[in-house]
Amino acid sequence: MPQVPIARHLLRAKDLADARYAEPLDVAALAKAAGLSSAHFSRAFRKAFGESPHAYLLTRRLERAAALLRSTDNSVADICVAVGLSSIGSFTTSFRRMFGTTPTAYRASFPPAAAFARVPACVARAYSRPLLRTFREDGAASTSVASGIPKPDPGGRHVQDRQHSAMGA
Repeated sequence: MPQVPIARHLLRAKDLADARYAEPLDVAALAKAAGLSSAHFSRAFRKAFGESPHAYLLTRRLERAAALLRSTDNSVADICVAVGLSSIGSFTTSFRRMFGTTPTAYRASFPPAAAFARVPACVARAYSRPLLRTFREDGAASTSVASGIPKPDPGGRHVQDRQHSAMGA
């Protein structure tokens, strides 16, 4: 039976850290996912990726926190907990070390999340409706069964476009 390269085990742990950074992961949990002892895993991870497993996980968490600070109005404390950290003081210190500023100052350097364009729910629902519905108010078949492409109506517009126009969108 061929032996699986250690890099594959390390990638399994790295993928776990990327996907589940918000969960209470530690080096022991990552080592278990890789099927290695904690000490051997830490040495091999550092050799392969140039940083310790703990530093890698902290970097993922801080990157996600930065994204949340830019795109939400959640409090710094809520973001700290959402990315899997439990101490706001440690979070602020680590964030400042990585980004050169505090989380609050970092957020202030971007437009507020409320300034982003939002799509009204009624518009999102109208455009997410399936084209192949079994009921039609107009009674016309709007889609070619063979091609799945909506047929234009005599006015040159697709039935769904006509529906959006009627809704005022």
